[in-house]
Parts: sequence; C-alpha cells; structure tokens
Amino acid sequence: MKLSVRVKLLPTLEQASALGSTLRALNVAANRVSKVAYERGVPREYELRRHTYAELKERGLGAQAAQLTIRKVRDAYTALKGNITAGNLGRPGSVRRVKAEAKPVNFRPDAAHPYDDRNLSWNLDVQTVSIWTTAGRIKHVRFACSAGALKMLQEHRRGESDLIECDGAFYLAAVCDVAEPEPYEPDGFIGVDLGIANVATASTGYRAAGRGLDRYRRRQLALRAKLQKKGT
Repeated sequence: MKLSVRVKLLPTLEQASALGSTLRALNVAANRVSKVAYERGVPREYELRRHTYAELKERGLGAQAAQLTIRKVRDAYTALKGNITAGNLGRPGSVRRVKAEAKPVNFRPDAAHPYDDRNLSWNLDVQTVSIWTTAGRIKHVRFACSAGALKMLQEHRRGESDLIECDGAFYLAAVCDVAEPEPYEPDGFIGVDLGIANVATASTGYRAAGRGLDRYRRRQLALRAKLQKKGT
C-alpha cells in the first residue's frame, strides 16, 4: 500500500530562491517536452527521450532531472488518456473534451516535480535533505514534520518524492510503501433504531435517552418561546 507523507522544508532565503528557480526551470522544460510529445502523437517514453533528452541537457538540467521531466510528461498524457477513456471529460465532441485534446498538456510554473534517490537524499536523524537544483546541489535543507510522519519515513519511505511549492512555502511529499493490514472480519452486528423519544435504541437493549436530553429539549423550547415574544 502506497502512502504519501508530506514534510515542510525550512530553507534559508538563498536555498528557497534556488528551489523556486529550479521548479520554474523544470516546468518550462516539461512544457517543451509536452509540445514535442503532442506534435509527435505522444510517443512512448523511450522514443520521447530520444527526441528531447539532449535538448534538456543543453538547458542545464542534470541527467536524472531530465529523465524525470520526460517521465512526468509521459505520465500526464497517460492520465489524460485514462480520463478520456473513462468519460471524465465528456463524450466525443463535447466542449471540454475537444479543449483538452486540442492542445498540449500545460504545466504551471510552480507545478510539483518528482525527485528520486539520485537527486534527493534524506538525513532523517537530523531532519535535513540534500537536493539537486539548477544552481547546484544544496545540502542541509531542514524540514519539519510530526513525530508520526518522521517514524513513517524512517520505516517505510521508498521511491520518489515530489517537490511542491504552495503560497511561497516548499514541501516534499514522500512515498511510503506500507504493508497491507489484515482485513477485519466482524463476528456479528448490532441493529440501531433512531427515534425521537429515544435518540437511539440498540438491538442489545441499550437506549440513548435520559434526563439530560429532556432538560436540553426543555431549555431549547423555553429559549425559542422567549425569543418569539420579542416579535422581531
């Protein structure tokens, strides 16, 4: 079972500037790859890499960053195709579907971007990360999270993490691979009847009612009568 754990990065001003510039550069590159994919009929990832990898390297992207950018674009088109097939964008010829199919997939300047263990490393003991940027690799970027999230990362983090920018703050959403829990099998059922005199009556004989509920109802009734006398 795949779960996502989000941590908040606490970069310095210089580190935050590098992270923001990197996200924008990666999404500009993703839009370029998306345009090539659209023009060539959305080829397979390997073929798309053959047409765009060298250009991405010339743009200053590292080898792994370029690979992940291409995969990100290919995944976006796979998701678009799945939505069209499922009918989520309407029937053939509908305005929404025609609009989606008439242009390349576009990525916002601050859209999330995937990282893997080659360009992002975690030091969970001191809660820092080392991350690749277009300005070079920056180390000792602090992050904050709950104790439960930290334990989840230590025990189950696997695979990619997404760099996210939201309202000027940066986050990492890490994938954790957790074993499936054993399904719970109930050994019986309890019936519940909802009413007015008794809020709930269970098949076991329990009744959810009493003097406290009656007092509350009388208090509300008196309050309504008092307010209605005002005539407003």
